[in-house]
Amino acid sequence: MSVLRDYATTVSQPTLPLSGLGARDGAFDWGAVARYDEVVAPDGGLRPAWKAMADLALALTPGELRRVEGEITRFLADDGVTYSTPDAGAQPWRLDPMPLVIDALTWARLDVGLAQRAELLNAVLRDLYGPQTLLSSGTIPAAAVFGHSGFTRPVARPGVVDRQPLLLAAADLGRDTDGEWHVLADRVQAPSGLGFAMENRRVLAQVLPDLYQLSDLHRMEPYFSALRAALLDSVPGVASPQVVVLSPGPHSETAFDQAFLANALGMPLVQGSDLVVRDGWVWMKPAGWPGTVPRERVDVIVRRVDADWCDPLELRADSRLGVAGLAEAMRRGRVRLVNGLGAGVLENPALLPYLPAACEQLLGEQLRLPSVPTLWCGDPEDRAQVLDRVSSGDPQLFVRMIDEPRASLAGADAADLIPRILAAPHRYVGQQLLPLSQAPVWAGGTRAAPRPLVFRSFALRYGSAYRPLVGGLATVRDGGTATPITKDVWVLKAAEDDADQGLVETAPPVFGASIPALAPRALADMFWAGRYAERAEDLLRLLLSAHHQLEQVSSHHSPQARESTRVLLDALQRLAGIRFTDPDAELRSLLLDADRRGGAAHAVVRLRDALEGVRDQLSGDTWRVFSNIDRATRALRSAPHTHRTAESAGRMLTAVLSLQGVTASMMRDAGWHMIEAGRHLERSLQLCHLLVGTTTRRRAFRADREVLEATLTAAESIVTYRRRYRGSLRTADALDLLLMDRENPRSLAYALGELGTHLAAMPASTGSTRPERLREHLETALAGIDIAALTAADGEHRIALTEFLVDAIAQLEQLAEAVAHVHFESGPPPLALSSLDLIEERGRA
Repeated sequence: MSVLRDYATTVSQPTLPLSGLGARDGAFDWGAVARYDEVVAPDGGLRPAWKAMADLALALTPGELRRVEGEITRFLADDGVTYSTPDAGAQPWRLDPMPLVIDALTWARLDVGLAQRAELLNAVLRDLYGPQTLLSSGTIPAAAVFGHSGFTRPVARPGVVDRQPLLLAAADLGRDTDGEWHVLADRVQAPSGLGFAMENRRVLAQVLPDLYQLSDLHRMEPYFSALRAALLDSVPGVASPQVVVLSPGPHSETAFDQAFLANALGMPLVQGSDLVVRDGWVWMKPAGWPGTVPRERVDVIVRRVDADWCDPLELRADSRLGVAGLAEAMRRGRVRLVNGLGAGVLENPALLPYLPAACEQLLGEQLRLPSVPTLWCGDPEDRAQVLDRVSSGDPQLFVRMIDEPRASLAGADAADLIPRILAAPHRYVGQQLLPLSQAPVWAGGTRAAPRPLVFRSFALRYGSAYRPLVGGLATVRDGGTATPITKDVWVLKAAEDDADQGLVETAPPVFGASIPALAPRALADMFWAGRYAERAEDLLRLLLSAHHQLEQVSSHHSPQARESTRVLLDALQRLAGIRFTDPDAELRSLLLDADRRGGAAHAVVRLRDALEGVRDQLSGDTWRVFSNIDRATRALRSAPHTHRTAESAGRMLTAVLSLQGVTASMMRDAGWHMIEAGRHLERSLQLCHLLVGTTTRRRAFRADREVLEATLTAAESIVTYRRRYRGSLRTADALDLLLMDRENPRSLAYALGELGTHLAAMPASTGSTRPERLREHLETALAGIDIAALTAADGEHRIALTEFLVDAIAQLEQLAEAVAHVHFESGPPPLALSSLDLIEERGRA
């Protein structure tokens, strides 16, 4: 059975019941209404956009779409694509197998409207922060602008107005019952979604290659090239500008989108703590700031931080996301902020009723792309209409505040809304709920269900005009709080030889090769990534050894196996504490409980967090590591059997080991050296902890042999030991191999040597910094030890060995703190002005 044939039959029925969300829950009403269908025409046939690929499209069966759905899920997980929500945190990105397809004629009309709207918004933005002719003439009421939190007063200076403040704009669009497009909302402050749109395209092209290749659609890659060129050209007079993407951090809801954009553009992804304003310019903060003078100036900032949070000096004083002094640097024209700091005012829905008049005044044209019908309550006539419709319970009217999320008034009834509106009418609008067009969404069973959708478009100032992205991102929702389901948007070409995106390829600008310096925060993330990767690997190896010994106890009831099992479990507890007395439950906990410090699950979560902070530096293969770990974790949770523990731990270990193959392909810059420094420091620590737990006591011969073999296995040195010593197991030989042998990459001597090499390659290293001195001191102490003296026992205890290992652990921990102090610290943490003693004293006075 064809999924699309079944869908066409369903939507061609006289009445289409779509039960779901109510009209006042912050989403669109899904009642039984007539809707424009994006696939099926009123006569039951396919729309023109789908007819060209009808043969392949109609051949899609439920079984084929289930296969495609599974592949989409796997590809997105392998790429680490997530979308964060305040309640649920990072959630898997959702992509529907069936794209939204738009034919060339439909797009041609939309393209003109989008370009005009971007130009209008640019002109409005320039006017509101400059001459304010729209306000003085009454075209736009002043209360609608000044009452919106997006109007950023510190940048309203007529003498320093940017002629082209809006470089990138986005708009959310929906079709009415006649198929006409309306703008539901403008997204210009920090427009997101380009990275998600490109990821959707890459995945769908892989899982539906025949359909993708048959469809003569516009490819998206040239648009990213145009965006890169526009950013590099946005600062006149600067030969090779430094462009960065300013992110709120890896826990932002669109963190993947920000990192994808930085990666695609080849530009650093930074956070506010990575930048500093000095002498009126913005700089990358160097290690050792403020004692070190910054040398790398930033010319263009693509901000993904809302304006209020960008400068704690002039905007929100409690912000930790911005850069102190950024607003002044922008006013002086010493840094270009993409879309400026005041663009948020354009997202004000109170402006929508006045844009047609503004378009005629500023551009001398009629507005081609209408907005959703909106009533601003600051206008007496509009307010009266809104109050009447609220009182009568009109389900087609949605009331919202002008600078709060749509869902902020969800569930409010007339008795609650009316007093609020009357108390501050300029803060509210009423908007018509459009019966949005619908498209088939694969429900994961046997059929596709019709769902209303919103289309996000993008427009870029490229050269002398705005160029809309030929494509975009469509979203549908299952419910008011569900993670959105997205669709790739395919726009078909009018002719086969049309240039992709309408952009003729030109030679890229020539710049000299450069490697942007890494900020101290990024170096810290790299260092901890190395540490957590090694911590996870070593603990998994030890856990597998302990599990093997547990199986030996179960099989042979050997006293020696019981002794070695106890020793290995004690070694695990030394690293991660104890949570369960049952050994099987304890091992499962180490693999599954992410809140258990020292456990493998905890190390993997922290490893992912650290790598998310430097995602722009990493290959896309990095995230396959975590998708494989997630699959192993799900398998373990679903099966309580003992053998599943070792199987899942082995799969996790394989995934963690593959990360070394990914980092091996990195440039040998400071970031790579810091990953390796963290890895070898942690390897040294883990080895010392392992040896403290397993070799500092003398046991009976057979028990000692079992423990030594398990220790060498956990330290990944058992094969080397057997080849070298031909079956003999002696504590002195094992310690020599694990501590002193510089040819053994798992030994302490080797790790310390490698640590020295990587520390010496850091920009802040001089050969005599504290980390280098501490490492050299420990290496010297190690070279001077006598293995025979270390293995000598006083009764059951090897006191000299214990003292050496405990002292080595303390020195390694001091070394880690010294690395952070020299390479990561960048001055004292920021404080709110109200917390400074001087301010408090003057306030009391």
